[in-house]
Amino acid sequence: QVQLVESGGGLVQPGGSLRLSCAASGSIFSIHVMGWYRRALGKQRVMVATITHSGGTSYTDSVKGRFSISRDNANNTVYLQMNNLDPEDTAVYYCYAAGVVTTPPGDYAYWGKGTLVTVSS
Repeated sequence: QVQLVESGGGLVQPGGSLRLSCAASGSIFSIHVMGWYRRALGKQRVMVATITHSGGTSYTDSVKGRFSISRDNANNTVYLQMNNLDPEDTAVYYCYAAGVVTTPPGDYAYWGKGTLVTVSS
């Protein structure tokens, strides 16, 4: 069984920064893609940023130039550095892992339970 545990959410003023972390645990051999999604109140969950095992990244347009995703493959951890935060970034942020290879074999993808980021003055 694979678990994803997020940390680093909280309340921050507009223009501030936060760093989210997500650690995957279990009998993991490798993870192809890790990433972050978010769900704002009353809206659907959407992709924020993803990163492949080899380091290829993808961002939604609204966070380009402000957010940076990175990962530590040895520790199955993914990070999201969020700078110049805006109230529109307020949401529950979910960690995502896909192409997960475990022993014994399990599901293809997993989600964390989410961490709340609130941007407000």
